[in-house]
Amino acid sequence: MINNPIRVFLIEDDHRYADLIGMFLARGRDTQFELERSDRLLTGLDRLREEEFDLVLLDLNLPDSGGLETFLQTYKQVPQLPIIILTGNDDETLAVKAVHMGAQDYLVKGDANGEHLIRSIRYAIERKRSEELLRKAHDELENRVEERTRKLREINESLKREIAERKRIEEALAAEKERLTVTLRSISDGVIATDTEGRIVLMNKVAEQITGWQREEAMGRSFAEVFSIIKGQNGEASENPVERTIQMDQIVYLPKDAVLVARDGGQKFVSATSSPIHDRDSNIVGVVLVFRDITERMKIEEELLKAQKLESIGVLAGGLAHDFNNLLTVMLGNISLSKVHLDTEDKIYARLSEAEKACFRARDLTKQLLTFSKGGAPVKKITSVINLLRESIDFTPYDPAVRYELSVEEELWPAEIDEGQIIQVIKNLLLNAEESMPDGGLIKISAQNITNEDRTVNPDHLGRYIKITIQDQGVGISEEHLSKIFDPYFTTKKGAGGLGLAVVYSIIRNHNGYVEVETDKGTGTKFHIYLQASVQELQINEDNLFVKPPVVKRKVLIMDDEEIVREASGEVLGMLGYEVDYAGDGKEAIQKYRSAKEAGEPFNLVIMDLTVPGGMGGKEALEGLRSIDPDVKAIVSSGYSNDPVMSDYRKYGFNGVVAKPYKIEELTKVVKAVMEN
Repeated sequence: MINNPIRVFLIEDDHRYADLIGMFLARGRDTQFELERSDRLLTGLDRLREEEFDLVLLDLNLPDSGGLETFLQTYKQVPQLPIIILTGNDDETLAVKAVHMGAQDYLVKGDANGEHLIRSIRYAIERKRSEELLRKAHDELENRVEERTRKLREINESLKREIAERKRIEEALAAEKERLTVTLRSISDGVIATDTEGRIVLMNKVAEQITGWQREEAMGRSFAEVFSIIKGQNGEASENPVERTIQMDQIVYLPKDAVLVARDGGQKFVSATSSPIHDRDSNIVGVVLVFRDITERMKIEEELLKAQKLESIGVLAGGLAHDFNNLLTVMLGNISLSKVHLDTEDKIYARLSEAEKACFRARDLTKQLLTFSKGGAPVKKITSVINLLRESIDFTPYDPAVRYELSVEEELWPAEIDEGQIIQVIKNLLLNAEESMPDGGLIKISAQNITNEDRTVNPDHLGRYIKITIQDQGVGISEEHLSKIFDPYFTTKKGAGGLGLAVVYSIIRNHNGYVEVETDKGTGTKFHIYLQASVQELQINEDNLFVKPPVVKRKVLIMDDEEIVREASGEVLGMLGYEVDYAGDGKEAIQKYRSAKEAGEPFNLVIMDLTVPGGMGGKEALEGLRSIDPDVKAIVSSGYSNDPVMSDYRKYGFNGVVAKPYKIEELTKVVKAVMEN
């Protein structure tokens, strides 16, 4: 450890990067640094002539000098100081040449961090110091040997002094070797050194751990035997970096997908730099390879790429949901209005009801994609699980060779769930069951009420649950794959995306439920879904349940950026006796609300779209309305059904919520509930 502060001189014209260097050095835990700086080469060289420093950080491209000439002038001025080149990605080749010409190291600005910078400074100083000590020791030894030979015949006492001096030098060399050993043992990178024949002459502890070879076993063996490299893309043998370094007499880097095959056969992604070792006459006397295990980093980068893909899906799904659900809202509104004027026994009424169901299934497609890509919270309501199971089976494409058998306990409890999300869960499990039976078979679906009371069996899920079981007669799941089936992108099916069961797990978890799996390889699989039973009773909805407003005229303001959505919703409320006005965005809604209140004819309710592209949405508009009327009553409506505002609307100041697309019955019930509250 260096006790005195290390004096670092930085020649860099980029003030922000210079400040970053200063911040990195200030955070050094074990070493203190003193940083001085110049933004021009000439003024920097003047400072180097006048003051003493331990190391130079040098940017090659300065206002008054550029390229290798910058390094050569600096090196000529202070050959005794270690120099570290600061370079960008576009001039990394120049930095490598500078290292060949005497620089100790180089750092790519975009990749540098505090730990990397401080480690590079320490190593550069130690290397420079070691080189100087070794060179001085070597020169001194030669001089002493020559002197001893010359005076050997003259005086025996001279021989004694020479022997003593040689012993002292050997001790210094031994001490320096020990310092080198300690340094190699302390660094976090693996280090292997070879002679010019590619035989290993040095290996540190980290290299032992990564390769699986003990130093004693590796010494004298060929580098290729101990450090076997293959290409990550195809598994083909990669070029030996040590041989290439010896042939080309330059630094060699391993390709990004280089994989080290360890002694036990295990494979690890590695990054490595192979550098030539020169003697005083610039002849190659060996090669040093510095490398590290980057397997975990590669995994993190892969997971990041997956996350970016999911984010892209989420953005696409969000846009589709908003536009698609607006269209569905208009379709459903007109279907509902048409049904009002028909008898329930009319064939057209039945067809409109089927079209209405199909609209909701279309909405659920975008909801399912949003749920997994953004982890959206479910928009829950009390639902009949029996009807939901039947509907799921009806809307699941099936193989004619597959039969379904539905068994449901009488008086099955209702559940407070997001219908679309749970239907997606059932559909995914049914499709998974079908795919496991390529020759067809029977799929059993059952549902029953259960009460978990035994804390020793399931302490995290106590209380009343509805247990849904889907059992197939397929090939089963191997023990090897069982622990991975709910992982995103894991699949054993060719061409599959690997999201089906991951979506199941995500949705059930967001409903505070849980999933269990039973399987026997070759005989089939059972998936058990546990949904919390509702403490409230199921309210029966009638198709033509319209909630008429009181005799007193009630005014409603509808804010939506889509004119067809505004008009469809307004026609429904107008037919029920409400007086309706419209606004295209939040600003217009605030203006109309203020004008009505000042005129003594205030609105009794505002229904606002959550998101208005390019304008003020419902969340922001509500803040403006509350400044006018703290008691304003507002309902939020959106096609982004997974938005946090929709799932927890009271937290954001709304009195009610209705997700697009919606039935007339849903809209009028929410309007009545908010009006009467």
